[in-house]
Amino acid sequence: QVQLQESGGGSVQVGSSLRLSCAASGRLTISYDMAWYRQAPGKGREFVGGVSWSAHESHYGKALKGRFTISREYGAKTMYLQMSDLKPEDTATYYCNADCRSMGGLGEGKCWGQGTQVTVWS
Repeated sequence: QVQLQESGGGSVQVGSSLRLSCAASGRLTISYDMAWYRQAPGKGREFVGGVSWSAHESHYGKALKGRFTISREYGAKTMYLQMSDLKPEDTATYYCNADCRSMGGLGEGKCWGQGTQVTVWS
């Protein structure tokens, strides 16, 4: 069984920075892309950004690139989301995901972590 676990969330003031981590565990391959999503209260899940398994390619959701940076070492189990100049509208639960089969799991579709809460207050 493969799993994803996010960490690093918290309650921070406007303008602060925060780094989230997403760690994969289990009998893993190395060839799985990873992505971050977030969900604010009362809203749908929003794509934040993703990074390829080789770490050679990354892409971001609209309006997030520039303040958010995703990083990962080649074939590594852990992906990071560095967030800077945080705003109240960044308040959300942040999730990571990856394709279950690509990770080495048996399930179809995407595997998701349980999420980590980020609250930005002014």
